[in-house]
Amino acid sequence: MTTQAPAITEAATSRFVRIHEGDLDLQLHYNDCGEGAETVVMLHGSGPGASGWANFNRNIEPLVAAGYRVILMDCPGWSKSDPIVCTGSRSELNARALKGLLDALGLDKVHIVGNSMGGHSAVAFALFNPGRVGKLVLMGGGTGGPSQFVPMPTEGIKLLQALYRNPTIDNLKKMMAVFVFDTSSLTDALYQARLDNMMSRKDHLENFVKSLAANPKQFPDYGPRLGEIAAPTLVIWGRDDRFVPMDVGLRLIWGMPNAELHIFNRCGHWAQWEHADKFNRMVVDFLAH
Repeated sequence: MTTQAPAITEAATSRFVRIHEGDLDLQLHYNDCGEGAETVVMLHGSGPGASGWANFNRNIEPLVAAGYRVILMDCPGWSKSDPIVCTGSRSELNARALKGLLDALGLDKVHIVGNSMGGHSAVAFALFNPGRVGKLVLMGGGTGGPSQFVPMPTEGIKLLQALYRNPTIDNLKKMMAVFVFDTSSLTDALYQARLDNMMSRKDHLENFVKSLAANPKQFPDYGPRLGEIAAPTLVIWGRDDRFVPMDVGLRLIWGMPNAELHIFNRCGHWAQWEHADKFNRMVVDFLAH
């Protein structure tokens, strides 16, 4: 008789750690799932109410089943991690937080999957800690510079910033309407859970607005340095991304010597959620070979 592995839940995998990295002295929240010789760290995007679990709950189990330890880091200023006002580079702040987390957990080298802000942060980590990166997977982020075709800030980013300033269910629905290609899978329960998550940490919302006021360009352009990243990289984009347009992904593979690109049609800014099954198969295959 075989015993079924227990379901992976947010509560069962929830962990806290104090990190000390340079001038950072923070408590970070993360989820720690599965076990294996290799570790995959997943970094979420910058939307209000975002968390590692909210961004990647459709992607964890296939990686655990493939034999990886999976860590979801809540970036400083999101979810259950400590609040912070970021007056410099948010990408580099998150990269330093990740280094502090890996040091605290005794992890020398990891694969990183980053969505949007998480992609920017993964690139920053790879530039400053090249020996600690195995492979990279970047979706809708990585900062290869501004789009050449779409005025910046994009429609989606404007709606995201409006939601931070006025967190209502109507503003959330306006943002989500351009966040994914097909909104039919977005239920009232999902909207309400996301709004509840946002409102439970109003300090995070207020600090994000303060950070933008202090430094409107939170995510620097790493375009000139992309050639330094030797790690094998899988870049995944939605053709219909209205937050970070597809040509930014082309800029990434233009600059990174070991990068390849997959484009999902009928897909917005959340490829790992909108096309979860194929995304999971692609990532497991990419990491294994």
